[in-house]
Amino acid sequence: MSKLLIEDLKVTYGPIVGTDGVNLRLEPGETLALIGANGAGKSSTLKAIMGMAHYPRGRIVLDGTELKDLKPSLVVRRGVGYSPEGRRVFPQLSVLDNLRVGGISRPLTEVARRIEQIYSYFPRLGERAHQRAGSLSGGEQQMLAIGRALMSKPSLLMLDEPSLGLAPVLVERIGEILAEIRRAEDLTVLLAEQNATWALSLADRGVILDLGRIRMAGSAAELLNNAEVRKAYLGI
Repeated sequence: MSKLLIEDLKVTYGPIVGTDGVNLRLEPGETLALIGANGAGKSSTLKAIMGMAHYPRGRIVLDGTELKDLKPSLVVRRGVGYSPEGRRVFPQLSVLDNLRVGGISRPLTEVARRIEQIYSYFPRLGERAHQRAGSLSGGEQQMLAIGRALMSKPSLLMLDEPSLGLAPVLVERIGEILAEIRRAEDLTVLLAEQNATWALSLADRGVILDLGRIRMAGSAAELLNNAEVRKAYLGI
């Protein structure tokens, strides 16, 4: 389990601002939902943690170590697993080889055992181990993206829009699996989602982002019961 601290984070893409003064804290074992529409700053926050987005201002500290200027491969070695928006599996590689890529930071002796552990979470991946990832359904590709992120045995798991484009029944199933994995792996989880109701059902706390700034924060229960949040983000 990891502890994450983000202070005054400003992410920029040239003249475009991705986040503007975001402050977050995740305690070990906690699940935090980042909620907001496209362009709210969710992906920018996750990419900054991964070393994939430039931030001229702010600090990101994982378990007492600042992550600024670390390459993504070194962030992974620090204990961060990342499942990106759009899944980004390697379509020409098999399911098995996608998982092997995810485990590149681990000793070879561990990789085979880790793959079997991932198959226990996602049996469908085991059934399709030698199938090209590009031929999988959207739900199966999402399972593979999460499984690949888990291959490095992270202490912080970051998921960017895991429900995107999936049928409701698959979204619910993935939520159940994530809850199981969180318990089994003692994970801290940062979940970026537009599906606010689902994300808050999995989270301990939630933060609502809008145009790169935090608009509201609180426990998942508080946000689910807040009239303004229900109207603006939950469609209720």
